[in-house]
Amino acid sequence: MSEPEASTAMRNADDPFLARLQEAVGRPGPVNVARDPVNQPMIRHWADIIDDANPCYVDPDAAALSVHGGIVAPPTMLDVWDKAGVQMRRDGASPVGAVIDVLDAAGFTSTLATNSDLEMTRYLRPGEVLESVARLESVSPEKHTAIGRGHFVTWRTDYATVEGEHVGSVLFRMLKFAPGTGRVDGPSAAGAHGAGAAPPPDPDPSRRPRPAINADNQFFWDGARAHELRIQECNACGALHFPPSPRCRDCGSFSMGFRVASGRGTLYAWAVPHHPQVNGFRYPVLTGLVELEEGTRLVANLVAMAREHIRIGMPLELCWLDSHPALEPGAIDSRGPITLPQFRPVRPARCESTRSVTELEVGDELALCPIPVSATLIVGGALMTRDYFDVHHDRDLAQRRGSRDIFMNIHTSLGLSQRYLSDCLGPETVFRDIRVRLGVPNHPGDTMTMSGAITALDRATGEISVSFRGTNETGDHVTGTAALVLPGGSEHDAIRAASAAAHAEREARS
Repeated sequence: MSEPEASTAMRNADDPFLARLQEAVGRPGPVNVARDPVNQPMIRHWADIIDDANPCYVDPDAAALSVHGGIVAPPTMLDVWDKAGVQMRRDGASPVGAVIDVLDAAGFTSTLATNSDLEMTRYLRPGEVLESVARLESVSPEKHTAIGRGHFVTWRTDYATVEGEHVGSVLFRMLKFAPGTGRVDGPSAAGAHGAGAAPPPDPDPSRRPRPAINADNQFFWDGARAHELRIQECNACGALHFPPSPRCRDCGSFSMGFRVASGRGTLYAWAVPHHPQVNGFRYPVLTGLVELEEGTRLVANLVAMAREHIRIGMPLELCWLDSHPALEPGAIDSRGPITLPQFRPVRPARCESTRSVTELEVGDELALCPIPVSATLIVGGALMTRDYFDVHHDRDLAQRRGSRDIFMNIHTSLGLSQRYLSDCLGPETVFRDIRVRLGVPNHPGDTMTMSGAITALDRATGEISVSFRGTNETGDHVTGTAALVLPGGSEHDAIRAASAAAHAEREARS
């Protein structure tokens, strides 16, 4: 235990501040009634920003034929409907709100969500009004984390319709920490890598050597700056060549042009160079020989995947790394800005029909799915989940709180995880629960690649368990598990029958 952690442990042993924080543990708050009913416009806006094309959320005709018998809200929207909104109303009678107020006053003003476990009794339908009751489960002693010194606060919220029908619950954990108290310096290079060992290379891509640009390859680098993959083409015989050369290797012609490639291809071969390690690269470096749709091949870095995900023949798509700023304004040779082609996995096609449990085996892997993370996705996801905490939309304030940029909120991470699983397994996949833990943040410009596997299944009931993760270049952003129900078993049939009965009852009431 480090000296700061030992000191903290001693303070927590007999700490009136901690006792004050924990005095409301186990106590429920007041009933909170959502300001608006579950509604189709908000569902549609959510589906738009998450890029979720599941017809059960937005297509009345398709939804009517589905297991749900009509439009339903995405299951990970369960704890969105009762959010207070931009005014951030906080009820002083709420034990959770009271603890947060005490922590804010003590200087623990920054917030980072760490865990969210959603359990769904059933899906929600437009027109239903929710009410919720939150119960404070625990407040941790003071912890020293990499991001700062603070307390973990955990509460469980139970959700019901205003008529009293329980529909689900959410266990939520967040860290309330003091900004500027994180372990920003970290261990020394010698301590981390052994006495006399060289520090790891600086991964800043602008540290890479600049390419040599000449009359023969100028067209290629001009295209890269415009995010066009230009492949040299012989004007005489049409042969394609990479790398560029002054003369056609097929017919000998000196008349050379180029063709703009589609950017789609497959992996022909790959390697992982280990040494020497140089600045400008994040190790391990994955390098592929990519066969383009047009027929030629080129060498480029493979990104948004781990080594264990690489498969010969896997489909790839082009992405770009704007690696070097210009050394001289307006320069178009090696002193100008440099952009490099890279390749990542292709987002798999959405499964249009839902997989049957009879088709699957424990250990089956789900397709890789890269998700480019943009500022629009981060800000839009926060807005559509009614999360107005400044670190998700205000870069200046996010940096003031110790982040390098705005970062994705946990509700968006949940929504993307849900989209990934239903895209892989089909639109009538029914979620019983989904449990996530956040790791490294998702910032604008990152690519989060989702992967997953089936860890358990019951062919009689159709119930399966899936583990999944979403990883960016610095590590796992989200890891989690989900309990799902698929066609082919008794539970999916029971859900369909219950949905039909509920629909008939609503029709009779109306």
